[in-house]
Formats: sequence, C-alpha cells, structure tokens
Amino acid sequence: MVIWFTGMSGSGKTTLSKSLISTLKQNNYSVHSLDGDTVRKLNNESTHFTKDSILNNNYSIIEKCVKAVDQYDFVIVSVISPYEKTRRYARKVLKKKYFEIYIKCSLETLILRDTKGFYQKALNGEIDNLIGYSSKLPYEEPDISDLIISTDKLGKQEAIQIILKEMSINL
Repeated sequence: MVIWFTGMSGSGKTTLSKSLISTLKQNNYSVHSLDGDTVRKLNNESTHFTKDSILNNNYSIIEKCVKAVDQYDFVIVSVISPYEKTRRYARKVLKKKYFEIYIKCSLETLILRDTKGFYQKALNGEIDNLIGYSSKLPYEEPDISDLIISTDKLGKQEAIQIILKEMSINL
C-alpha cells in the first residue's frame, strides 16, 4: 500500500509520515519511505523549482512506488505534489494500492510555522517560486483524496490515530 502525503511546505507531511513510519515499524510492518526532497537530491534535480522539475520529481517518485509497492507492507510518500495531474496518475497506476492524504493547513499558520524559512523569504521577495504561495507555482488542492488532515486543528498523535483508523490498520 502506498500512503501518499500531499500538502504545502510546512503543513506537517514529513512530521506525520515519520510518526506513521515509526508506529508501523514498531508493529512489525515493513515500510519504505520516499521523501520529495530526498528523491530530488538523488536524481540530481535542481533546487530551482519550476513546473517541469516538480512534475519530473513527482513522476520519478511514482516510478519508485510502482517498483516498491509489492516489496513492502507500506510505502510512505511525503511530497508537496502540487499538481492534481500527478496525483491522479499515481492513483491510476497504483489503483487500490494508493491512499492519498491531503495535509491541509491555512496559509496564515504556514507563515507562522515557517519550518524552513521559505515563507519569510517569499514575504521579503528573496524567492518567487514558493509552491502555493507564488502565483507562478500554485498548489492545486486535491479533487479526490482519501483523507484530509487539518494540522492547524489536530495534534500529531490524534492525526496518526485517524490515519490508522481510516486505513483499517490494526496495531
């Protein structure tokens, strides 16, 4: 099963995916993790975000999921994946082995959290390609997601319990 976390930078994708991975491993599930930033580095992709580089990175992650999905109980993906096109493609190729979780968070909260300092840089005009903040690179909220977790309203443990329950994962 591929569990695909999508959401804007700072929404909590990595935090929740790491917590879920830990919980699953503690309960003897085999788990493989794919993080958007890590895959980008492995593929020697530019850190200058363009629509094409984002799409290429997302399609590369989908390829890795297809190769790994039958080798593990769970493949956990944490990636902004801002375009509905790539998320629909992942759902199409992985079929019933795909579970999408939209990690939703208000822009106001993201700016306050600013875990990587990107929002401050965008506010200061130092960067103009922050996904979901820049008009050049919008974040397209999912039309279809299996679960929505609002991290500006839920704590980490509560969110993990909801994910486990929605996926019918018995621990």
